[in-house]
Amino acid sequence: FISRILGFLRDMVIAAVFGTSFYADAFFVAFKIPNLFRKLVGEGSLTVAFIPVFTEYMGGHSREDTKRLVGSAFSFFAILLFIITLVGIALSPFFVDLFSPGFVKTAGKLDLTIRLTRFMFPYLFFIGLVALCMGVLNSVRHFAGPAMSPLWLNVCIILSVLLLTPYFGRPVYALVVGVLCGGIVQFTFQLPFLKHTGLMPVFTKDIFPEPVRRISFLMVPAVLGVGVHQLNILITTRFASMLPSGSVSYLYYADRLVQFPLGVFGIALSTALLPTISEQSFKKDWAGFKDSLSYSIRLVAFILIPSTAGLIVLGRPVISLIFQHGAFNYNDTVNTSNALFFYSLGLIAFAWVRILASAFYSLKDLSTPVKAAAVAVFANIIFSLIFMKPLKHGGLALATSLASLVNFIILFWFLRVRLGRFGVRGILSSVVKTGLISCVMAGIVYYISSFGDWVHGGVFFNTMILTGSIITGVTVFILLAYAFESSELKAVIQVLRLKTN
Repeated sequence: FISRILGFLRDMVIAAVFGTSFYADAFFVAFKIPNLFRKLVGEGSLTVAFIPVFTEYMGGHSREDTKRLVGSAFSFFAILLFIITLVGIALSPFFVDLFSPGFVKTAGKLDLTIRLTRFMFPYLFFIGLVALCMGVLNSVRHFAGPAMSPLWLNVCIILSVLLLTPYFGRPVYALVVGVLCGGIVQFTFQLPFLKHTGLMPVFTKDIFPEPVRRISFLMVPAVLGVGVHQLNILITTRFASMLPSGSVSYLYYADRLVQFPLGVFGIALSTALLPTISEQSFKKDWAGFKDSLSYSIRLVAFILIPSTAGLIVLGRPVISLIFQHGAFNYNDTVNTSNALFFYSLGLIAFAWVRILASAFYSLKDLSTPVKAAAVAVFANIIFSLIFMKPLKHGGLALATSLASLVNFIILFWFLRVRLGRFGVRGILSSVVKTGLISCVMAGIVYYISSFGDWVHGGVFFNTMILTGSIITGVTVFILLAYAFESSELKAVIQVLRLKTN
């Protein structure tokens, strides 16, 4: 949560200095490219392949053997990441042209994006090692260190923009310095946690023992699955680069707002779920496995359905208050809110896909998520071609949401065929109940927010209106959930009581 708040501050700073300009578009595309590889060989594939194997290995081997495995894994993947980084720097022109062919229409935009990409590629090396740290720490049920890791990236970028932009002829290079420093700090921040758990990596010549080979082989379908998913981002960015200038930035800022509830609740829960269901799968505890899965799906829906309603009715006020400063004007607010509306429609599907994918990973079935993601990519292309002309960048956001819904439906179907019933009626009942409560909440929140002046209003007055809207909305939702005897609300209260005790 803290990391996401700092992420908003980071984006506020970037929006105030660069807005939706030529430089902002170039940076956002350049940053997406090493991030794509981060997800391909980092937490998107390495973590999900590492945790099931490592969890199983810890159950049958001594602490010393486990520590040696950690050293071998770090040695092997450090070499692999170093090679990928060098190749990425060399092939940056190819990747930039692949992501943003429309940039060639603006003089200097393509060349600047290539240079930014080359300078930022070393970020991949450090953030890839962070993903391996995450796999080790999550396997021993330590989540705080990895969860706090992005906090430092946000801090480094904010400080770089505020302190270093006057020293560059092109201030956008200050963002590059922030990204590189952020990667280094994120990695070094994990080391004390590894040392505390007794699993501090020691580099070794035995870099490819049998467990590392198993992890590597599991990574192949995982990379394909994540790669297919990342194609959706590539498709959206390519199409956006062909739309009017600023479209890439509108989609970026809208996506950042969607990522707040998704990251705090959806991704966090799927991250915590994977070690648990991996252990249940290893022990053949299928009743516990299905209970954990059903509980996670219902809990995510309970939190993200009202979040979706809130983003839809408060999209423009939130964007106005957070981003509409400096170079970011009201027209940018309107265009970003259009993208946010369509992204919000897919929020629950985005989170459910992560939950169901974790279930398949724990079963060491990585091929089904690949197939589902491949169909979703094809759907994204079709939807993009249908909607981008009438809805512009909003159509691309809608296509992404619909493609995620297709992905979820496929994963849900195959998981039900494999596991049988896992509380589908309870899930459906919970979703309907939460949806009705959220509609009532949304109506009240919309009415309160209408008192704000989101075009020229003062920051203090609008902050009070928006804060009042959110507090009222949360209060109404909790009271109605309590009145309808929501089991998810009871579960959340029970967890909070356990934490406070």
